[in-house]
Amino acid sequence: MTETLTDAAPTAAPHGSGVRDSGGAPGGAVESVSSHLHPVASYDPDDHPVPTGREEVWRFTPLKRLRGALERPADGAEGSHLSWDTDVPAGVTVGAISTEQAGALGDAAPVDRIAALAVAHSQGAVLVDVARDTVLDRPVVVRLSGSDADDRVWGHVVVRIGSGAEATVVFEHTGSARYSAFTQVLVGDNASLQLASLQLWDDDAVHAGHVALRVGRDARVRTFQASLGGDLVRLVETAAYDGPGGELEQYGLYFVDAGQHIEHRLFVDHNEPRTRSNVDYRGALQGDKAHAVWIGDVLIRKVAEGIETYESNRNLVLTDGCRADSVPNLEIETGEIVGAGHASTTGRFDDEQLFYLGSRGIPEAEARRLVVHGFFADIVRRIGVPDIERRLLAAVEAELALTVGLPPAGSIRAVGTEGAA
Repeated sequence: MTETLTDAAPTAAPHGSGVRDSGGAPGGAVESVSSHLHPVASYDPDDHPVPTGREEVWRFTPLKRLRGALERPADGAEGSHLSWDTDVPAGVTVGAISTEQAGALGDAAPVDRIAALAVAHSQGAVLVDVARDTVLDRPVVVRLSGSDADDRVWGHVVVRIGSGAEATVVFEHTGSARYSAFTQVLVGDNASLQLASLQLWDDDAVHAGHVALRVGRDARVRTFQASLGGDLVRLVETAAYDGPGGELEQYGLYFVDAGQHIEHRLFVDHNEPRTRSNVDYRGALQGDKAHAVWIGDVLIRKVAEGIETYESNRNLVLTDGCRADSVPNLEIETGEIVGAGHASTTGRFDDEQLFYLGSRGIPEAEARRLVVHGFFADIVRRIGVPDIERRLLAAVEAELALTVGLPPAGSIRAVGTEGAA
């Protein structure tokens, strides 16, 4: 693959990185962050001005295509939600709580206007609660669907994993709507969570929101974002630690078609010592004006000694007319760390790979399909839910049919098995 590569070793934090004392910050935090890269979190929509598009955190987003997500709702729109269907194993409860109760559960608040409006107009939240020391024998699956691209709907969800619990939680979005959301994910000490969010929207949907993660002491969290549908998807995922020893892995997959805008923005706040994070997002683009945006920012605070972090984003451009913006950032306030780095690549098919496969008698279309499946399969297999893995590989195959044609009969299973080996 012809690549543009950025790979950085640890460097000193830039002047004016935005770290400041917070005084009486919630949750006993010693400092909060205010900068162009990560605005101060607040539940009040008025603390998040309507963006102009010149702000660093909004400059890649086509604001008009958000279709009113930055505006307060008209009469009658407040309190509208997606349809919910849940599959819940024993040890898990799902129920409604008030906005005030949701805010009191943990130190996490919206970082942008869309998420703050979602909280303000959801008229309460849904709590997915996994009891302390519970080990689930199957995933919690929440299916959310919309019925009309003109419907403006809100979502405020809290996922709470009790101390010592082990759980897999899957959110699946289908249909169409204009969906604004805020999701709090609170993981207790010594707990383990696998969290997957699948954006499988119809082509006219708009989905924008914020996922705020809190990782407990010695907890292990793995998140997976798959964005394969919608006219515009803009998701912000932030993470902070509630004690030393927490481990966070964030994986993502996106496939962007003609005219589609898919944007993922991540911020990992290493605010505790001996914590770890690893980010790996991969995307493919095809068709005129397909636009992918990935922003990854890691802040290592002065107190965060002995941490280790790495973030990577790879983009595979399948046709002309596509655009991929990939911006990794590191802000480092201490040199007492194990390691920190980042990488970003954007390129086309590797001619040598295609030539090698062709020399083995594999037709060019099938060779291209094999390369893309291998590119994604390494990420997909980390979900750990076989049914979802199969569905995502099939969805990738459906996307590839637009550029390389339909696969030979029976080849999907073979490709998926080979790529996941």
